[in-house]
Amino acid sequence: MTLDAIIRVGADDMPALVDPARAQLSYRDLRAHVTEIASALAQAGVGRADRVAIVLPNGPEAATAFLAVAMAAAAAPLNPGYTAAEFDFYLSDLKARALLVETGSTSPAIAVARVLSIPVFEIEPLAPVGRFALRGKAGGSVATTAPQPSDLALLLHTSGTTGQPKLVPITHRQLHASTRNIAATLELGPHDRGLEMMPLFHVHGLVAGLLAPLFAGSSIHCTRGFDTAAFPAWLETVGATWLTAVPTMLQAILRWAETEPDRAARSGLRFIRSCSAALPPHVGERLESLFGVPVVEAYAMTEAAHQMTSNPLSEARRFGSVGRAAGPEVAILDAMGRFLGPGEEGEVGVRGENVMQGYLDDPEANRAAFAGDWFRTGDVGRLDEDGFLRLTGRAKEMINRGGEKVAPVEIENVLLTHEAVAEAVAFAIPHATLGEDAAAAVALRPGAVAEPASLLSFLLERLSDHRMPRKILLLDRIPKGPTGKLRRIEMAAQLGLDRPPARPPHASPATPSEHLLFTFWTELLAVPDLGIDDNFFDLGGNSIAAVQIVTGVRAETGVDLPISRFLIDPTIRSLALTLTELQAQSLSPEALDRILAELEGSPDLAR
Repeated sequence: MTLDAIIRVGADDMPALVDPARAQLSYRDLRAHVTEIASALAQAGVGRADRVAIVLPNGPEAATAFLAVAMAAAAAPLNPGYTAAEFDFYLSDLKARALLVETGSTSPAIAVARVLSIPVFEIEPLAPVGRFALRGKAGGSVATTAPQPSDLALLLHTSGTTGQPKLVPITHRQLHASTRNIAATLELGPHDRGLEMMPLFHVHGLVAGLLAPLFAGSSIHCTRGFDTAAFPAWLETVGATWLTAVPTMLQAILRWAETEPDRAARSGLRFIRSCSAALPPHVGERLESLFGVPVVEAYAMTEAAHQMTSNPLSEARRFGSVGRAAGPEVAILDAMGRFLGPGEEGEVGVRGENVMQGYLDDPEANRAAFAGDWFRTGDVGRLDEDGFLRLTGRAKEMINRGGEKVAPVEIENVLLTHEAVAEAVAFAIPHATLGEDAAAAVALRPGAVAEPASLLSFLLERLSDHRMPRKILLLDRIPKGPTGKLRRIEMAAQLGLDRPPARPPHASPATPSEHLLFTFWTELLAVPDLGIDDNFFDLGGNSIAAVQIVTGVRAETGVDLPISRFLIDPTIRSLALTLTELQAQSLSPEALDRILAELEGSPDLAR
């Protein structure tokens, strides 16, 4: 039940790591190399209780370095893209005994380690693929000891999107349990070859992409990181039978497959796995159609050493669901930690052999994170009668619009069905009276054209009013974390929307339509010093108030003003123009002349 047991499954002569451009590394050679490096670390002064930070680019050496370090100490892979300030925090928080880098590396982690008096080890790649020479010393030698199931194998920080990053300790027993669960779920065997594209500083890449196939005795091609342009060649030269990725990668793969469907259809893949973020249902369905293989969505997190639930591979899958319990037990809990029944929405709780026992040195976080022996994931969802889990968002990502809860993923899934939309994220923005409101950011497909107003109209036909975002921004790309995850909690701040908008300069009504709307807004919104450029929703307007205004306008003018126009024309100035246009469409020429005479000289007429 240790990492050593994981890498001892494969037959001696079977390839463990493969690369079309380099000699393959057999399981016999992998085991020998891991043992050799673990022994070298012990001789260099790194012991079982020590923590070793690994800052390496993705690839086969990062894979074998992790395996070797975890056999000798606790491995702590870090994102090579961190800044010096971030390395200072993480290396200090880890209390790192040593730092592992590539020979010739210019990473700021090296300078930080020297300031912190942390010894630096360098690795130099050798042949065959994955082997390397180790250079460095941490102090006097220590005894080489085999890891025990309760020993720490891996230390990872949570993403920090909900506050200060917390340190997650993962034991050998937990790693073994999780890899066993994943290998069983995916029916992996010696005949399989995985395409590892996930970062090897992330639990997804380490456990699902690396350890699970090793546990099954199959082989892996460790890429230098995801590359859309290189992906087709990987499929054809590596001979991959499966891959695991985040939805942002899969969306890029889908865009390629739509341009070359014949190559996608003959990919040789047996299945595609999606994890670490919600997969839009239409993306999964389209991938299945183009590749002709199952797309299996799973649900995982660092605190559970990765996998918690998964859609089945050989049975019917349910897009929009992250599947059934696939290892640990899964339940839906209320705020008091009580169990909820099928169809009831609450917080997802898990417990099992692969779930951590608590954050490291953080009793306050642990008190909040556990309900008895159930770990509270922070995710909101519901189980159906068949045990399939549907997630609606993070508890802290849920948008609380004046007491109405809005799940960002529900907005995103609809936006992603628009033919012009490549990526979308929904998130909360501050609201002066409601507390929070919904907004969305969209990146369009290359060459596609769409405006926020047209996207809002598209959503109006598919979402209930309380789920409608009040603002849509068009971006060249959607900001994401280092592993491709959407960071909804940080999005408002990143886009400069983290404060309620300032009210525009006051402007008084001038036209008959503006005066009419001004009267209704004043009565319903009770806002002092109302101006015609104030935003209806920023002032606390909602669907109920909009209906009352529409009813009043109909009684006064006989015109049916669509409620949808409040989203597209949320000010008196813009809505009045729409009202005037609608009146003009239903009036006689004489009446139209009178209205035009009233509007003559109005600066708004040009619109």
